[in-house]
This record gives sequence, structure tokens and C-alpha cells, in this order.
Amino acid sequence: MASLPAVYIVSVARTPVGSFLGSLSSLSATQLGAHAIKAAVERVPQIKPEDVEEVFFGNVLSANLGQAPARQCAINAGLSNSVVATTVNKVCASGMKAIILGAQTIITGNASIVVAGGTESMSNTPHYLPSLRTGTKYGDGTIVDGVQKDGLRDAYGKQELMGMAAELCSQDHGFSREAQDEYAIQTYQRAQAATEAGVFQSEIAPIQVTGGRGKPSVTVDRDEEAKNLNVEKLKTVRPVFIPNGGTVTAANAAPINDGAAAVVLVSEAKLKELGIKPLAKIRGWGDAAREPERFTIAPSLAIPKAIKHAGLTEKDIDYYEINEAFSVVALANMKLLNLEADKVNVFGGSVAIGHPLGCSGARIVTTLTTVLREKKGKIGVAGICNGGGGASALVIENLQ
Repeated sequence: MASLPAVYIVSVARTPVGSFLGSLSSLSATQLGAHAIKAAVERVPQIKPEDVEEVFFGNVLSANLGQAPARQCAINAGLSNSVVATTVNKVCASGMKAIILGAQTIITGNASIVVAGGTESMSNTPHYLPSLRTGTKYGDGTIVDGVQKDGLRDAYGKQELMGMAAELCSQDHGFSREAQDEYAIQTYQRAQAATEAGVFQSEIAPIQVTGGRGKPSVTVDRDEEAKNLNVEKLKTVRPVFIPNGGTVTAANAAPINDGAAAVVLVSEAKLKELGIKPLAKIRGWGDAAREPERFTIAPSLAIPKAIKHAGLTEKDIDYYEINEAFSVVALANMKLLNLEADKVNVFGGSVAIGHPLGCSGARIVTTLTTVLREKKGKIGVAGICNGGGGASALVIENLQ
């Protein structure tokens, strides 16, 4: 895309990632999203809330949030009533696709300042009563878990949970339970080290939550899951999806989480006009898809497309963020792309940090800006798979 107008990332912000029914569960997805947007805009003093022209925001589990979640996030973040807002649902890739759409909007000249990202509160996703509207005439009724139905279950074929696709991936590519456990331990240790070193402080916007029952409010400023590593327990916990002989466990898979992330995108003309120092330049992107049950390795198709779109080769890439829906997802894509482990998820990944579905694509882009700054890298790629067989990838150039 060298011949196309340039798009810059001038700010990033994210909430800490909360555990399922954990520290952020008192806040809805739209409240989390509003917090991330407000923080991201405030980090660029040259941009006022009313200057933002459009918002693209990912959200997967939208039931009971009310109309137009992205619009709610924008308005509640203090943006103007004239801001255009679109909610994006590309399952786990929603937040990244929102950033791609934001970049495309600027490139086509429809806006010069766009906020993009994603949000999810898996804790607050309701259960459904499918037969309530018409009534259950005879026999037992069914309660459907919205998290599973709309977030974690394949919509095709046997309609199995995503973990069965992870098991298929481990069989296809020869990754044992032990290999997945070792990867999970490594990603927890990397996330713990990064947290203790304070490298996430620049991206996390601390958030206040109720203390409950008359207690004072509590400020959450760290990802909740990373501290929970127990190596011995991780190695002995039972497989979830194939009880006898399975390799995927709750401990070597991403947990269920709450969180939001936002980035502010601007055109080159607006960057110069306002005198903003950018964090990164968007160099290219790519989307890919294959059969639904093998969505786990779709990033191995999207990432090369994104690199080619950027006019680069794999030799130009310094660091990668590959979303860890499961440990085996990172392992398989690293194998297929022939990537070195010390260039992938160097500050830990979603197995340790967490995976709030609609947020994660934006969260890994946010973290990639941190990785490139801290590691003094130039070019980074973020890739994320999504249910239904797809993946999205984004290439950025560090300007910090």
C-alpha cells in the first residue's frame, strides 16, 4: 500500500483484562469500551473529543447491551453526537478488523480522525431462553449460554466448541499436551515479567470499580490472570474437550475475560496540521479464511497477505503478536510460518493476559506498539484467528 495515503496510530489505551466474574465484572462491555476510548483520546491533547469523526468498535457478545454498542461506547466516552459509529463482529478478530476499517476510511478520504478497537464483557453475557417467546408446550425447556452459543461454539457441522478445533489442530500438526503446557508456562512467565517491569503501564488505563456493599471503590491497573500461574497444577489439570487422551486444557487455553482496547488513527495531513508525534504507521493488512474447523491456522494465511500488502517480506519483521486462543494456535502458526519463539508474544499472550473476544484484536495491536518500543524493533505484525475459519493481520512500523 505504498502508493496509498498514510495512516498513523497516535494513541493506544486499554483497560486491564479482568477474569471471568472477576475484577471488571461490575462493568458492562459498553462501559469498558467507553473507558478505553476516553483514555485513548485524552492521551493526544491536540485532539479534542469533538474532533473524532468516526468510531469502529468490535463487540461479539452484544445481547442485552442495548442498541449499537459502538455508538454507546463513543457517546459515553464524551465524543460528540455527530460521531459516526459502527459495531464490528468478526468474532475474535473484531477489534483488529475495526482498526483495518478505520484505516480504510481515512485512506478513502471519508475521515481524518478515527477511533477503533473493541470491547467485551463475557462476565455479563446473558443466558438465553429460546422457547420463552412461543412458550414451552410440553417437556423440559432449555437455557442457552450466550458465551458459548455466540462466542465459543462453531456454527457449522457438528457445532462443537472451539476447543475441539484446537484438538484437531494439535493432531494435524503434532503438538503434544506437554508441548502446549510448556508454551503456556512460558507465556505466563513472560506476562508476569512484563507486568513486574511495568512495560504495560503505558497502554493500560486504570479503571475504578465498585468495592461492593458500601466499601470504597477499587482501582484496577493490572491484568488479573497473569499472576495465577501454578506450574504443577497446570501440568496435571485434566483435558476439557477430549477427557481421555486430549491435549487441550483450561490452563493451556485462553481464559474467559472482560476488557476493552482503543487506538486513535489519523491521516498524514491531520498529523502534520496538529503537530502530533505518532506511535506507529500502518503499513498493511490482510484477511484470510479457510474451512471453519481449521480456523486455528488461518493466521498463517492472513499474516503473509498482510506482509505482502505492506510491500515487505518476512525478513523485515522484527516481532509478532499472534493471539493465543489456545497455546496450540500460537505453536501451529509459528511452525507453519517458520517463526522463532523469541520474536512471538515476547511479553506474553492471551493464555496469560486473557481473551475478551471483541477486544483481543485491538489489544494485541496495542501491545505490539509496546513491544516495538521496548525492544527497539521497527516492523511488527499482529495476527488473530476467528471462529468460522477466518483470520485478520495488521503490519505496523514503529515510530516511537
